[in-house]
Amino acid sequence: MTLRKRLIMILAVALCAAGIYGIGMLGIGVTHNEEEEVEDDSLFGHRETLYLWYTDEALTDYLNSVAVSYGEYQSEVRVIPVYTSGLEYLETLNQASLNEEEAPDLYIVSNDSLEKAYLAGLASEVRLPEDVRPMEEIFPETAVRAVTYHDKRIGYPFYFETSCLLYNETYLEDWVKAQIEAERDAAAGMEAQEDLDNGGEPEESVDGAQEAEASDSAISVEDVAQRVEQALPEAIDDILEFADVYDAPDQVEAVFKWDVSDIFYNYFFVGDSIDVGGVNGDRSDSIHIYNEDAIRCLRVYQNLNQFFSIDTTEISYDGVLQDFMDGKIVYTVATTDALSKIEAAVSEGTFTYDYGFSKVPDVSGELGSASLSVTQCVVVNGFSEKKEMANDFAVYLTEHATDTLYERTGKLPVYDSGDTYSDPDKEAFLQEYMCSVPMPKMIETSNFWVEMEITFARIWDGEDANRDLKALSEKIMSQVVGGQYEEEYIDVPQETTGEEETEEGMEDGGSTEDGENGGEETQG
Repeated sequence: MTLRKRLIMILAVALCAAGIYGIGMLGIGVTHNEEEEVEDDSLFGHRETLYLWYTDEALTDYLNSVAVSYGEYQSEVRVIPVYTSGLEYLETLNQASLNEEEAPDLYIVSNDSLEKAYLAGLASEVRLPEDVRPMEEIFPETAVRAVTYHDKRIGYPFYFETSCLLYNETYLEDWVKAQIEAERDAAAGMEAQEDLDNGGEPEESVDGAQEAEASDSAISVEDVAQRVEQALPEAIDDILEFADVYDAPDQVEAVFKWDVSDIFYNYFFVGDSIDVGGVNGDRSDSIHIYNEDAIRCLRVYQNLNQFFSIDTTEISYDGVLQDFMDGKIVYTVATTDALSKIEAAVSEGTFTYDYGFSKVPDVSGELGSASLSVTQCVVVNGFSEKKEMANDFAVYLTEHATDTLYERTGKLPVYDSGDTYSDPDKEAFLQEYMCSVPMPKMIETSNFWVEMEITFARIWDGEDANRDLKALSEKIMSQVVGGQYEEEYIDVPQETTGEEETEEGMEDGGSTEDGENGGEETQG
């Protein structure tokens, strides 16, 4: 699911969140997680039933198989997965909890909905079974933060989504080989000149084909791999420098291209500079959007439009990913779905390049980056009368049954079983996730992502980054404090180096013309 679709769902849920809370508290005379547990009565020999709700059809076969395996492991309990539309998910779940006999005992939901769920009584605090290690010892810190609300763990981390830098390794290898050959030719030329200067005789010329063959054979796979690793960009400037010197093949239309219309692929530019809700994304008194570093980051972002011309009204993530698989792009920003899509294209023979994933680059040498992440969680319903059994199954699902999650669903599990992340591409996503910013949970800021996406689009198209970021912060803070809010203006002068130097190089680096970098004019 794209972030845009998720945002629409979040806003819809936010509108009915207050209603859910009122209905829940009136309909059930209990608090969030203080109700007494109902004892598991197995004296009559019947199996207790747990109902697990979910909204992603891609999980259906997997969850059914896990339900079967859990039934073999815990013979007194059966689990029935129930697929439910994601539209107004929490409201539907709330009504089912109040009115239906087959009410959900636990469900899968994204971490940004946890506050709404908890305030509606639909999420209970995690109660780990005996002999189960604390979450902090099992899951990455990012995952623990994602499921924490006001110092309570109210969900079990299951799988995640974040973004990484995706690159065409074949292009980089070819470029590295050309660099190595050029360096060797230059060294050989200098050596020959020194011999001549010292009175030596010039060596006999070697047939060009033989020379090229000898040169290729002398370049080891290890040397190339090491140089490719060194060439991977650590900051945006590295991509710009590469674009300036890259002799692009005819089919390459862009060195760097990504979906600038979707905040999920843009957020890494400001992820390390702004704070929305503190470390756990649940504190309305910890919101710091308008600051000097964020302004500088957005100026760097804006300058890229002069280098990599991308139309926000025509770009799409699916289109960019397809262009990458067609060999038209060297670098892009992709989410975890790219893993299975590229694997399928390789299997079908429609993608013939080598590729790799790595950390998204920093904004600059001084300004860091951090991707946005969403963690899907397994939550025990606060209205369930079988919480002990539900908690036990939640542990089984998120810790003991994740070995085949990616293979069967294309989802990357939070729990590292030791097999999934032996693959370096998947491991790159896990590393990025561990450094990412979890989506906040606060209802007051549920429209932040829509407004931030609008702000990014305006800045990309040339609006003032300082002014627009200030306006965004004032709008969000006015919602949080419940009244007019005004930020004190921060005077951040335009950089005399770095940013302006980048602008000066735009005309030369933004495209390559015939005879300069090879082939026809190439954007970025």
